[in-house]
Amino acid sequence: MYDLLIVGAGPIGMTCAIEAQKAGLNYIVIEKGVLVNSLYHFPTNMTFFSTSKKLEIGDVPFISHNEKPTRREALEYFRRVNESWELNINYYEKVLNINKLDNEIFNIQTSKATYQSKAVVVVTGFYDVAKKLNVVGEDLPKVKHYYDDWHPYIGQKVVVVGAANSACDVALELYHKGAEVTMVVRKESVSPRVKYWIKPNIENRIKEGSIPAHFNSNLSKIENDKVHIETPDGPIEIENDFVLAMTGYEPDFDFFKNIGIGFQADEYDTPIHNVDTLETNIPNLYIAGVINAGRYTSKLFIENTRHHASMIISSILKKETSVK
Repeated sequence: MYDLLIVGAGPIGMTCAIEAQKAGLNYIVIEKGVLVNSLYHFPTNMTFFSTSKKLEIGDVPFISHNEKPTRREALEYFRRVNESWELNINYYEKVLNINKLDNEIFNIQTSKATYQSKAVVVVTGFYDVAKKLNVVGEDLPKVKHYYDDWHPYIGQKVVVVGAANSACDVALELYHKGAEVTMVVRKESVSPRVKYWIKPNIENRIKEGSIPAHFNSNLSKIENDKVHIETPDGPIEIENDFVLAMTGYEPDFDFFKNIGIGFQADEYDTPIHNVDTLETNIPNLYIAGVINAGRYTSKLFIENTRHHASMIISSILKKETSVK
């Protein structure tokens, strides 16, 4: 029996564990992959938008070589945080279901065991479910929704779909490493939220023709050796080896629905939760991190959700006090 079970060992899940540990709660973290699993699957050469100071948790300093830390530095930092606090985390164990029993205790079924806990925090992030293009050929092996490294694309004809941070980062890196890159963008321009040191670079490459870009356009079909694009000037087709669909990601809404979390009637499918305690429509079941914004995934980040942990633990402790 645990006081608190935390689903997800990302930075905010780790912060929840630290706050629980400081409060003397008997807790456990269940993680389906590795420590900070989403960060581990970020592009190999990714640089964060946030400064290292804004990523710090658990009173452990984050010192990076530059103002903006890299993925590799972040992985090492969060490893040190885990080591420093000796957090109680189970890895490679997926939470399958969460049910509330008649005695108000949660029964949590995982791929390896069954647990019981007085409270649960879901901190699963949004990087596991890619937004699909929903076009013919999307299931071909050449289509990737996640990007890791530039090496496989040397000398290849690559279509990058999207114009936000990930798409622009990928397009530039592949261009500089020798790939023939074409961008397909459904809006009229590169996203205004692209990192300030990336935006002028990608715009200049597009302007000079080094990276052809089709704006107000969409892929209509993907084939083994080419892609079809619907443009304002009519349909076109170009030769193609790989499609990198950098179209974003979203929380695992199916999991939320299965465990009974409700949603607000808004355009973002925001999970129902108390903004002061982060408790959902299910008493003693909390959500934390970016998932609190639903599909509005650009609203919340590590830096502006670190306080979620203290809000949740404070709510749990107040309930314990009122019971006593």
